[in-house]
Amino acid sequence: MKIGTIILAAGDSSRMGGEPKQLLIYKGQSLMRRVTETALALQRGPIVVVLGANREQVVPELAGLPITMVDNSRWSSGQASSLKTGLAGLYLTHKDVDAVLVLHTDQPLVSVGLLVHMLDVWKEEDKGIVACRYDTQLSVPALFSRDYIAQLLQLEGDKGVKWVIGKHRNDCVEVPFEAGAIDLDSKRDVELFAQAQAFV
Repeated sequence: MKIGTIILAAGDSSRMGGEPKQLLIYKGQSLMRRVTETALALQRGPIVVVLGANREQVVPELAGLPITMVDNSRWSSGQASSLKTGLAGLYLTHKDVDAVLVLHTDQPLVSVGLLVHMLDVWKEEDKGIVACRYDTQLSVPALFSRDYIAQLLQLEGDKGVKWVIGKHRNDCVEVPFEAGAIDLDSKRDVELFAQAQAFV
C-alpha cells in the first residue's frame, strides 16, 4: 500500500506577527522538521512539502530529507491552491498512490503512532476518508483514498479538506485526536502551549 503525504507549509503566519510558525521549536526541532520526519517515519510512500510565503527561511529546515518540495506562488489565495499544488507535485510522479495523507505544520502533537493508527483504521473500515476529530471539527491529519484526488483538485479559495470531509460524512471514519486542537496559529497559542508543556 502506497501512501502519498502532502505537508501544507505555504502560509505567511500572519497571526504570528510575521515570524514563520513553521520555524517554532518544540522539543529541540522546528515544527517543519518535526512533522516531516514524522511523515517519513511512516515509510509508506512519497512526501511532498508545499512552500510559499517564507520559502527561503523554511527550506534549510528540510535539508537532507528525502522529500519533494514544491512552490505555490498563489498561496495567498487560500488553502485550496496549496493542496492542489501538493497533489500535482505528488500525482505527476506517483500515479500509483493508493491514498493521500494531508498534514499541517502547526499541530505539534501529531505522532507516528497516530498516523499508523489512521492507516490501520482505513484498512479495517473500508471507507474512503479517515479524519481526526477534535473540539467540534473533523479535520487534518486526514487520509483520502485515491478516489478523492479528482475532487480535491477541484477545490477553490479557502475550501480545504474540511469541506470535502463534510460533504462525504457517510464515507468518513473518525479518529479521536483531542491534541489536534493544539494549533499554534498565533503568539497567544504558543504562550499557552508553552505553559501547558511546563506542567507535563
